[in-house]
Amino acid sequence: MSVLVLVLSVGAACCLGFGFVLQQNAAQRAPLGDFLSLRLLIDLMRVPRWLGGIALMVAGMALGAIALGQGEISLVEPLLATNLLFALALSRHQTKQPLGRQGWAGLLLLAGGVTTFIVAGEPRGGTALTDPLRHWLIIGVMIGLALLLTTYAKRSRLSSGPVLLALAAGLLYGVQDALTRVSGQRFSDGGLAELFTGWQPYAVLALGVTGLVLVQSAFETAPLRMSLPALTAAQPLAGIICGVGFLGDRLRTDTGALAWEAAGLAAIVAGIVLLGLHPAMPKGVAPRERLPSLQTQ
Repeated sequence: MSVLVLVLSVGAACCLGFGFVLQQNAAQRAPLGDFLSLRLLIDLMRVPRWLGGIALMVAGMALGAIALGQGEISLVEPLLATNLLFALALSRHQTKQPLGRQGWAGLLLLAGGVTTFIVAGEPRGGTALTDPLRHWLIIGVMIGLALLLTTYAKRSRLSSGPVLLALAAGLLYGVQDALTRVSGQRFSDGGLAELFTGWQPYAVLALGVTGLVLVQSAFETAPLRMSLPALTAAQPLAGIICGVGFLGDRLRTDTGALAWEAAGLAAIVAGIVLLGLHPAMPKGVAPRERLPSLQTQ
């Protein structure tokens, strides 16, 4: 594993984790009438803390894009999942909650799972598949599942809705990471002319904005512990599926390696859930503390 990819991926995870906490601190005070609306982003643009969180998220996405250009998505995605460690660190600073057994168990499971998956799978690059049917089938399934989750989330807005929205956003972000890597390859091959004549950079932008609305709506309606674990778990799984499915990433496929890779992914998900449910994660606020909507001013 390249040290540069490791540093870039962990740096991206740090920025993303800190950014998510700051965004949720602000989004939880947004008007509930902005749910799943672009107006939510407009209202939040008035909040400096949210803008700071977005700046950190953009920095994290930029570092992640550079890492994806240097390494395989099946390697970078598990490392990006460690953003939850940094989110918990900032949340602990805000809430003064001790880490406790749950926190240490989650930390060890997440870190151990990432290490196990990378060591067992030995992610390495290959030749991207040119079969358009397979390409669009995988992307279509991911986006279709995200749409289905969003539809159900609208019906169960304040119960399971935030978890479903976070899962949907994670799937979209995983596809966005895959298309970011493709865009980087097109730029390397032919510069800006090659990049902007393809559909991938525009899809990256559309997926990013859509995912942002979903994430902020999830942050708006529930504590961070309900949404961030689902987001953090879904994104690397979707990214790995895209990487192996059509970007040409290769993992070891002998029986022993597959067993350890599955165990590593299971440990990652378990660690994410434990850390996400930690008492240090920010809680919601009372309705009276919410910001007034721009439409009511």
